[in-house]
Amino acid sequence: MGAVPQSLAEWLACLEGRHPVSEIVLGLERVSTVAARMGLRRPQATVITVGGTNGKGSCVAVIEGLLLALGKRVGAYTSPHLCRYNERVRVQGSEATDAAICDAFAAIEQARGEIPLTYFEFGTLAALEIFRREALDWIVLEVGLGGRLDAVNIVDADVAVVTGIQIDHTEWLGPDRESIGREKAGIFRTGHPAVCGDRAPPASLRTAARTLGAPWYGIGQEFDCGHDAGAWCWRGTARDGRSLRCDGIAAPRLLEENVSCALQALALAGIEPDAQLLRRALPAIELPGRFERRRLGASECVLDVAHNPAGIARLAARLAAEPVPGRTVVLFAAMRDKDLAPMLAALAPLAHEWLFPALPGERAAHPADVIEALGDAPGQARGRCCDSVAAALEQAVTTLRAGDRLVVCGSFHTVGPALEWLDERGGELGETA
Repeated sequence: MGAVPQSLAEWLACLEGRHPVSEIVLGLERVSTVAARMGLRRPQATVITVGGTNGKGSCVAVIEGLLLALGKRVGAYTSPHLCRYNERVRVQGSEATDAAICDAFAAIEQARGEIPLTYFEFGTLAALEIFRREALDWIVLEVGLGGRLDAVNIVDADVAVVTGIQIDHTEWLGPDRESIGREKAGIFRTGHPAVCGDRAPPASLRTAARTLGAPWYGIGQEFDCGHDAGAWCWRGTARDGRSLRCDGIAAPRLLEENVSCALQALALAGIEPDAQLLRRALPAIELPGRFERRRLGASECVLDVAHNPAGIARLAARLAAEPVPGRTVVLFAAMRDKDLAPMLAALAPLAHEWLFPALPGERAAHPADVIEALGDAPGQARGRCCDSVAAALEQAVTTLRAGDRLVVCGSFHTVGPALEWLDERGGELGETA
């Protein structure tokens, strides 16, 4: 390369120029070689790796939040980000600084020699380098795509979690749940626990654990969650087989199955949750863009990064269970490799009006294609194309009335700009609901 980038923005532009974010290249050989040169393959910390189709970020947030509440030194790596690249790397609950990320990028650049690395591989190595320098006790890693060939899989997990298996990213992971399950199971390790949050897991997932000799812990069997006497409760299994139970907990803000997976993973990593800890710490754990409520004038705005049919179906069910007295306007934009029709069909019964903004980048679905996927069923709400997420929000402000609700969903690339727009105008439009 030419001159060494001096700022985070310059570094990210450089990495994007070499290998665009939208170009996904799976494989471990390149990133493993560079990680070995840097001494990053075997962290001294306890490692929990979280994979799955939906709910990975929520599971990471709960594990991280509870460990921090216990006074542990914790690092967390997630992707993608909503508004700032720094969101991807957290140390002690705070985003990594520009300087820390730039220093890590520079170290990777020096170590890689002539080995090409993708944008995501660079980011993964940077997180591991930052965590090494911070001498952490715990590291929580979120799989970017799949599992077996994802860059985070260069590190052996002490506990591996798969939150659930749904149809997504079929171009890289295969056409059905069985093939996708095999890829997700790539994060399992011999002799180390495998936690599964799918109530009907594909056979390939459990077969992989059994073949490897990775002890299996499944939701609905070795652990579960529910409600009793108006309170949330969790039961699980300790490493030595003892039954664990926590009762009388306030319902978590994040999806309960993902929280349950996080608690079971901690129990197997040697941190047995207790009711006192959960009552104290769990209510404060949330994650931006996961059924996040904001005010938009006199109306409610719900933002959710759901971006595949299963995620959108869950969002639609929750919206239906929490109706508003007024109209629902849906602002939807997604990537073109997503199965748009079932996502739109799940939201259609709720939508009085649609806003379809254009997103930047070749991978984004064009608003006209979204309208085509929506179809023209009788009674279908009107759809309106907009030049950007910001333009769509400006349009929404002119039509929303008290009691209405705006739902922003379909992609991280939709919710992120919406959050930035809302934050810039928070003083005039109302704060978090």
